[in-house]
Amino acid sequence: MGGRLEVDLPYESDNITIILVRPKYDGNIGAVARTVLNFGIKDLRIVGTTGDWSEEARNRAKHAQDVLDSCKIYENLNEAIHDCSLVIGTSGKREIGDRISFRHFIPPEELPKRLVSVEGRVAFVFGPEDIGLTNEELHDCDLLVTIPTWEGYPILNLSHAVSIICYTWYVNISSSKKRESEQQRLLNPFLRDRLRFEISRLSKSMPTKDHKRTGIEETLNRIIMRGLPKDDEIHRILSVITEAADSFERDRASSD
Repeated sequence: MGGRLEVDLPYESDNITIILVRPKYDGNIGAVARTVLNFGIKDLRIVGTTGDWSEEARNRAKHAQDVLDSCKIYENLNEAIHDCSLVIGTSGKREIGDRISFRHFIPPEELPKRLVSVEGRVAFVFGPEDIGLTNEELHDCDLLVTIPTWEGYPILNLSHAVSIICYTWYVNISSSKKRESEQQRLLNPFLRDRLRFEISRLSKSMPTKDHKRTGIEETLNRIIMRGLPKDDEIHRILSVITEAADSFERDRASSD
């Protein structure tokens, strides 16, 4: 019991990536390797580790040793998401007041409905066990998801959080029948980077109070990416944002 069967991985998992950012405990890395393979995923990437797996990591990975062996190691999150069209950050933090505008959370069960008919690499990003992803790292994510938990003790164990996200994706995606005519392609990574750059340029150049700029930038990024726009749609959106940013920059230059 508990062994691994010679069964092909689900084709839906080909474009799913799990990224761990600066995990603190080797045991959790091994447990995550096991759980991602439980749901047919093999692309595990880790930021800020050596890749020399301890005996504890090996033991907790069980029959997912090849996931550990093929794991890609990166120095920072930007490098880890270089080929991803959609980056989904996870967080268990509960924030209120002005800072809530930074976190536009989507519940886990909503994600598969959005992803069932799209192509392109999708990354789920998990932060370190003690503090989670930094605001800068969350800024690099297109969408944010949080797992509903009791507010008295909201932070899940890393491998448990990965399990819930992977299960929610797998149980929904594997029961859906995709037809070629219904598929949509997500933004290619170059267009994703271009969109984020132009939105940032717009927020920095528009006439508003400085403390509002980050919130404007985050809101534009989240709202646009929630619609999972296709390349031709994003080209039209980009033309509007770029023209607006150019105009604001010209106005600022003429007033200096």
